[in-house]
Amino acid sequence: MKAFLISKRLINEISKPRRKFPSFTALLSKTLTPLSTHSPNNIAGNRDYTSQSNNLDSPWAFTQHRGYKVFGSDLRAGNVIERKGRLYQVIKAQHTQHGRGGATIQVELRDIESGSKVNQKLRTDEALEGIFVEEKRMTCLYTENDVVYLMDPKDFEQIEVSKELFGKNAGYLKDEMSVNVQFYDGKPMSASVPKQVTCTVVQAQDPAKGLTATPQYKKVLLDNGLTMQVPEFIVTGDRIVISTTHDEYLTRAKD
Repeated sequence: MKAFLISKRLINEISKPRRKFPSFTALLSKTLTPLSTHSPNNIAGNRDYTSQSNNLDSPWAFTQHRGYKVFGSDLRAGNVIERKGRLYQVIKAQHTQHGRGGATIQVELRDIESGSKVNQKLRTDEALEGIFVEEKRMTCLYTENDVVYLMDPKDFEQIEVSKELFGKNAGYLKDEMSVNVQFYDGKPMSASVPKQVTCTVVQAQDPAKGLTATPQYKKVLLDNGLTMQVPEFIVTGDRIVISTTHDEYLTRAKD
């Protein structure tokens, strides 16, 4: 009797209508949202991202006109600042202390637009507006009179700049030398040579005879026309490493 009841229950369950489930394709079509609904205008409260995307397409244009706060004590040669609506590049910066008075900094500035130079005295705690600049690594092709011909190794674009952009280090320029050029608004405003360069001694005095207790130095003529104080053991034809920051001999080149 028990077996009969179980069999009857199974027959009733089998004869019941089955629930129809949607196909996998139907589920997928309901889950996925058309791409058109994911446009920028439908994201985050219908925000307009058009202007932001343009800035991202040209990141330098986005940051070109953004400044930063800098104090007088932080100024260094090469910095660009804005004063009274004009842009200046710092050529020299010398800190001074006036006894009990506040410290000041004497700066030599170059007007980027006109090229004129001006000397100003600033307080070390004076807040200034620093300007971001773009820096490119370029190759010095050659120099002619007061003009330096440079090339961008990435796209081979060539430009001409004045030697004045390199300041006192213009004498170290050589053909095929890699240099850094700073641009503002697409205009070259300053340039620098490597911190260390290798030069060849073309003329040197003979070493002094006899031994001395202190190191002796002598003046030599380099292949770029500059003169330098070097140890006495340096002779004509030697290649030496020079610090362009301090204009001084570092060591004999290892080549």
